Amino acid sequence: MKAAQTDLWIWEREAKAEGFSVICGVDEAGRGPLAGPVYAAAVILPFGEEIAGLNDSKKLSERQRESLYEEIHARALAYATASADEHEIDELNILNAALLAMRRAVAALSLRPELVLVDGNRDPGFPDVSARTLVKGDARSASIAAASILAKVERDRFMLQMAQRYPEYQFARHKGYPTALHYELLEKYGPCPIHRRSFRLEKRR
Repeated sequence: MKAAQTDLWIWEREAKAEGFSVICGVDEAGRGPLAGPVYAAAVILPFGEEIAGLNDSKKLSERQRESLYEEIHARALAYATASADEHEIDELNILNAALLAMRRAVAALSLRPELVLVDGNRDPGFPDVSARTLVKGDARSASIAAASILAKVERDRFMLQMAQRYPEYQFARHKGYPTALHYELLEKYGPCPIHRRSFRLEKRR
């Protein structure tokens, strides 16, 4: 029973048994922030590849994510990241923008998957590719966990670049999330070009 709870390959193994050979994991990062794009990553790992410490990116430290990011790049059969920017988020809403970023990430893969394991409960609608949704998949599937790390690291790196462009917002400290500091700076300076206008940018009193 314990092994089943910690086995990150159970879903990929089940898909293999059904006849799928090339299995991809997809996840997104950045649905909650008030600023910046939402990122998605798609990863195809060699089947059964054990990567020490692989887990949901939210359960890892920044240092652990950075280390695993490099290891995933080195060991994956294929990987890709993509994003949907703040304008697309405002136009489509954050859910649809996240699904768009997922479709873009899968489309950018150098190896075509036969099945995509998707974190969450919404099928992004990949053209001509089967998909299977998995709630909390980033903690249950090796492929999705790897994708969650790539998406998180890529988005954080982008926000560090934005911290240099818009230093008054201190994006390096909060990455655009709705922290007390972020709201304080928003109240002082107003939104900058990368803020999501469709989000509530004033702190609830």
